[in-house]
Amino acid sequence: MIVCSRGDRFIPTRAGSNWSINFHCANENCWSPNQNQRAKDASTDTGKDAVAYAALLRNELLGAGIETVPDPHTDDRRNTLVTQDTHSLFRYTIHTKRVPFDNEISPYSLSPLSNKSHKLLRSPRKPARKISKIPFKVLDAPELQDDFYLNLVDWSAGNLLSVGLGACVYLWSACTSQVTRLCDLSVDGDSVTSVCWNERGSLVAVGTHKGFVQIWDAAGGRKLTSLEGHSARVGALAWNGEQLSSGSRDRVILQRDVRTPPPVERRLQGHRQEVCGLKWSPDHQHLASGGNDNKLLVWNSSSLLPVQQYSDHLAAVKAIAWSPHQHGLLASGGGTADRCLRFWNTLTGQALQSTDTGSQVCNLAWSKHANELVSTHGYSQNQILVWKYPSLTQVAKLTGHSYRVLYLAVSPDGEAIVTGAGDETLRFWNVFSKTRCTKESKSVLNLFTRIR
Repeated sequence: MIVCSRGDRFIPTRAGSNWSINFHCANENCWSPNQNQRAKDASTDTGKDAVAYAALLRNELLGAGIETVPDPHTDDRRNTLVTQDTHSLFRYTIHTKRVPFDNEISPYSLSPLSNKSHKLLRSPRKPARKISKIPFKVLDAPELQDDFYLNLVDWSAGNLLSVGLGACVYLWSACTSQVTRLCDLSVDGDSVTSVCWNERGSLVAVGTHKGFVQIWDAAGGRKLTSLEGHSARVGALAWNGEQLSSGSRDRVILQRDVRTPPPVERRLQGHRQEVCGLKWSPDHQHLASGGNDNKLLVWNSSSLLPVQQYSDHLAAVKAIAWSPHQHGLLASGGGTADRCLRFWNTLTGQALQSTDTGSQVCNLAWSKHANELVSTHGYSQNQILVWKYPSLTQVAKLTGHSYRVLYLAVSPDGEAIVTGAGDETLRFWNVFSKTRCTKESKSVLNLFTRIR
């Protein structure tokens, strides 16, 4: 295990034809969590006090009837604090006799505050959420490429992390910290350009520089098949059940069923430059693809042409993520010349919110349990940002990587993330809560929240 200032690091080394895995430790600059959070906690507490004070004043002066302190980070704070009575400030009221034991204040109380204000002051305050600014683990990843268009890190449902380092793919167990080498493509003069686990976590797909897609059995450590079809490197992969989609520098997306001996192939051609991002929707009906042509395309499972095309980004679109909480909600991020997060309603084709992050957007991932998402960034700040949706309030800003944070994966339990960068390190952060959000979408477009 790791203490605050130390990290497990694995370094694959090669001597002749013999491979070995050596562990080393490296010092990380580590500050006390109290020091890291002091300024932020103070501002958070001040904000909550200000909201409570504003609610108290509205109760006493305007008769707003607010009984609970709203969360200063929620979207409906302003709606909650809006006066519910728009009549004149000074009103004549008749005081009726209070019924005993109805949770109201005593008629003999000397307090000048109203019953609603007493309830407001007695309402429990939600404890402030704290996200650690330092990673709980750091792994060394030599030869992790500093290439924006590749996808070299993925986390399986079986809690195995796959990492493409140079010509090899390594598997790291989050349970035992054991490292194993899955494959070495150097014997074929090839290198790894993408990795992706299937949903069950039993198979890992490996895209190569020469345009091949290899399917490996992780438990047995053996290659099941090698798929041809691309004429250039395969930088993006996405599973959809037993079907595998691959995006390449040749601008083509190939979709193949790996169960058939000669795989059934669908060729999707819509991008004019390299395909660098691929993600299937949670309902397995739509594929989103991003390219170096600044386009975000949405495909269905039957058509050979995109059903939707979004052209608002001004740079390459690698960062793509479908919301698991709202049907049809798609998030995307643009490269250095764009720097924006954009949200789309793919049910209507409508553009929703957007925000300028100030840096190249490299990756996006939604929380599995709350309506939040994390983004990783490159030029020029190399930061990791946690956002609350739909307010797009920044929950946390994490720094530590000295190069672009090009790689991102979420743990199976949805609580932790791992980030990788050109500084050849993998850093593990606890950013999401395990508590499932109880708020349901009220949108009439969400057909999956009711029985028809």
